[in-house]
Amino acid sequence: MDDVALCEAPVGLGTHLIIDLHGGTGLNDPARIDAALRAAVVAANATLLDIHLHRFSPQGVTGVALLAESHITLHTWPERGFAAFDVFMCGAADPWAVVKILAQAFESEDVQVRALPRGAAL
Repeated sequence: MDDVALCEAPVGLGTHLIIDLHGGTGLNDPARIDAALRAAVVAANATLLDIHLHRFSPQGVTGVALLAESHITLHTWPERGFAAFDVFMCGAADPWAVVKILAQAFESEDVQVRALPRGAAL
């Protein structure tokens, strides 16, 4: 996980991370996902406004953590051990801190991250 800390300083208005988590566990458990999102928000020094999760039948969870600094969204495929996260944060919040929390919370050592600077021309 040491190779994911690529963003040294904010660029433009914020940083948008696309996170693919492979080989995860607990991806069908809304309580575990809620706890992971709350821990990620704290680690990122962000401000949580609300969390909404929906569990599908027979499996899978989709959801959003609405932040004053923007959002964390997710969709899981527990049967494949896969989760897709979308993290966008502006201001002093650190979206990169979310990566380690998610990897630990879902016991994954295979996490791929793509970073997009948002509002770079502003």
